Amino acid sequence: MSELILPPGLVCGVDEAGRGPLAGPVVAAAVILDPAKPLAAYLPGLNDSKKLSEKKRNELAALIRQHAIAWSVAEASVEEIDQMNILQATLRAMQRAVAGLPVTPEKALIDGNRCPKLRVPAEAVVKGDSKIAAIAAASILAKTVRDAVMLALHALYPQYGFDRHMGYPTAAHCAALETHGISPIHRRSFGPVRKQLLLL
Repeated sequence: MSELILPPGLVCGVDEAGRGPLAGPVVAAAVILDPAKPLAAYLPGLNDSKKLSEKKRNELAALIRQHAIAWSVAEASVEEIDQMNILQATLRAMQRAVAGLPVTPEKALIDGNRCPKLRVPAEAVVKGDSKIAAIAAASILAKTVRDAVMLALHALYPQYGFDRHMGYPTAAHCAALETHGISPIHRRSFGPVRKQLLLL
């Protein structure tokens, strides 16, 4: 955790979850952490969500909601992903997350190499979720919210195994697509799903 930077001022970190899956929405989160509080005191073990266990992500997500100055989570739907492509849909979800903050940040730090159009200054930070504390916090909120969405969708479409792969293109998911066809929450613009459409 000592590697994470906590910039001064009202800086929001922004990250997403769900660009790669074949199904479900893409989810973005924006988080403003308090630079006056030592991270270790209230967010012990904060890190990029991909480096944490599910249990630790859920624990930290609750602490982030409790202690952050402000946080917001938003999504772009499967329909939007298919209409505008996954990159533009991701940027749209990020815009919504920042716009949903109850406090206006002085600056937004965006994970990756592209920035959405925002009403505040923005800077892209490659691998920001492993460098900037607020981006790591945003990655955790985005990941835990999207996982919860996919578990809810699993209850509606249990034949695809969303509870195991969260919509990512695993061998089991692709096999389920071949067996059961596509569902209303599959991204028709993604290759393996489009392939099934062509077989209809």
